[in-house]
Amino acid sequence: MLAAERRDHLLGLLAREGKIVAKDVAADLGISEDSVRRDLRDLAAEGLCQRVYGGALPVSPAIADYTARQSVTPDGKRRIAAVAAALVRPGSAVILDGGTTALAVAHALPPDLACTVITHSPTIAAALLDHPRAEVFVLGGRLFKHSAVTCGAAAVEAAQNVSADLCLLGVTGVHPEAGLTTGDADEAAMKRALAARAADTYVLASSEKIGTASRFRVLPWEDVSGLITDADPRHPVLDRLAAHGVEILAAG
Repeated sequence: MLAAERRDHLLGLLAREGKIVAKDVAADLGISEDSVRRDLRDLAAEGLCQRVYGGALPVSPAIADYTARQSVTPDGKRRIAAVAAALVRPGSAVILDGGTTALAVAHALPPDLACTVITHSPTIAAALLDHPRAEVFVLGGRLFKHSAVTCGAAAVEAAQNVSADLCLLGVTGVHPEAGLTTGDADEAAMKRALAARAADTYVLASSEKIGTASRFRVLPWEDVSGLITDADPRHPVLDRLAAHGVEILAAG
């Protein structure tokens, strides 16, 4: 099989199965695992897959900068935001992650809602200026401009000194095996710190993130209360997650 044919085969397998296991592909094609790994390195260099131990997973498309991501699936994000905002009870404290879906949640909160919002995102804080009954606490640290959030040691330390009823967390990848992932190590550490300070954590994930993975793991599935997504409820990844006990809140 020529290199171009192997490439097409691998991309097709990734689309159908949601993962590539190098040793299985090598056995099926009668080639060495080294050849498969070389092919996967080439695909990863083109941004077409996320390499993991033993193979590869679909790469998350949510890697553009903050401004560009604002125009990606805005309707889906608004539907997710409506479901997420309904989880914020009067008088409660919520940790609201950064990102474009979390920003939609901030806009979806009722203007007269009395609550406490803890965030490491200056854009979230600014969006709540017209919510007179919402107390807003901003966690400081190094500004990670890609996602318009603070990260690093100072931000993690600040997060460890708060507590909340609910955490609404954004990620770039949602995969049954890889778990919840994002593209930056410091941002992943900050997300873990935030989730650890809430009684319940719900993940916000628009449809293009379902079944994909990024480089850095945020949390395993057992550490979250549920997933809020606008993806088709019949999506095979959602079926697998539900079978493992993950609560799926559909934002249809």
